[in-house]
Amino acid sequence: MQEFSPFDGAILIDKPAGPTSHDVVDAIRRKFSIKKVGHCGTLDPNATGLLIIVLGRGTKLSEKLMGDDKIYEGAVQFGVTTNSYDADGEIIETKPVPPLSLEQLNVTAAAFVGDLMQTPPMVSAIKKDGVPLYKLARQGIEVAREPRLVHIYNFRFTNYEPPLGQFRIACTKGTYVRSLAHELGQKLGCGAHLATLRRVTSGKFNLADAAKLDDVLKLTTAELEKKVIPFLKLATV
Repeated sequence: MQEFSPFDGAILIDKPAGPTSHDVVDAIRRKFSIKKVGHCGTLDPNATGLLIIVLGRGTKLSEKLMGDDKIYEGAVQFGVTTNSYDADGEIIETKPVPPLSLEQLNVTAAAFVGDLMQTPPMVSAIKKDGVPLYKLARQGIEVAREPRLVHIYNFRFTNYEPPLGQFRIACTKGTYVRSLAHELGQKLGCGAHLATLRRVTSGKFNLADAAKLDDVLKLTTAELEKKVIPFLKLATV
């Protein structure tokens, strides 16, 4: 049987707002001098929550883990539309928010449940001829994007205090939650954008078992070893 090192596996990180998913990978690689480090599913810079970091031969399982379903919690701000569909973008339109109830929000959100052809936003990391779309968007260039099939298992608002609605969504990999926030605002006629987003589960992994990035970066190599999910356990989840 092939022998694995203690650093062939994965660790669960609670990503803070600010750094990119790649920044987290770089920080862990530098701190612990691990040659192969990757992540399973990009979170936008201001998104927080569960980020699975694969180490060593654990990187061979990244595609498998990336394909798992996800659950997110977050907030939508109604009445303000941005070019990126989230709080990072430039405001392109503001409109008065009509009187809305939690029930109305959930009736509208329910229309997105099921199979959905979703066009990726221009401000995204998807590449066109090797160039990330967000770089083209900064130059004012818009290109055609291929719609992708995603599946929304559940999309419900849990609270509404104008202009913010708190929600929870379960979906397949590759779903742009900020696109859903944008389309929801369009359906309601007032516009909207994704104000906050937090990933709480990915497959069988849960945010409750993740460690904050700052805390992980303070660990010794021996302490990190205790947090690694071994390769063989990872391969069977």
